[in-house]
Amino acid sequence: MNFVKTGIEGVVIIEPRVFEDERGYFYESFRKDEFARNVTDADFVQDNESYSKERGVVRGLHFQTGEWAQAKLVRVVKGMVQDVAVDLREGSPTFGKYVSVILSESNKKMLYIPRGFAHGYAVLQPDSVFQYKCDNYYAPDHQGGWRWNDPFFGIKWEVEPSEVILSAKDAAAPLFETR
Repeated sequence: MNFVKTGIEGVVIIEPRVFEDERGYFYESFRKDEFARNVTDADFVQDNESYSKERGVVRGLHFQTGEWAQAKLVRVVKGMVQDVAVDLREGSPTFGKYVSVILSESNKKMLYIPRGFAHGYAVLQPDSVFQYKCDNYYAPDHQGGWRWNDPFFGIKWEVEPSEVILSAKDAAAPLFETR
């Protein structure tokens, strides 16, 4: 695996070694020893999967607070998304900045997002399947979110606002300035 540092401390793009032949392909999507040497020794406790039918679905920007904060290792097994991690760590030199990466079934890249970040993604191809590991359990009483197009963050999304499809919860998410 190739571990690529980004412009925000702790956020890492992981490029697996893919072995392909006429039958298909094989790659290791996670190795605890490699991960511990290159990123963190996070103890992942929950795996999640999300399916999106249409291009333009935007999920996020979500996070959990306090002792329920989550680090995530995310990837796409079918389709393509634009994945975004926003630094919410108070005192961080990159507070409010974001990393954006295209994750797809063809590039097989993964993104590690440490605790203290909001996370979201935009679906770029219909019928996309998104998977992620979390190092803490889902805690609905400790979840939060910011509006996907919050001007404070200035995220350059790969979908037009007119094609965005949101859940009711994400559509009602507050702006960061209201915190």
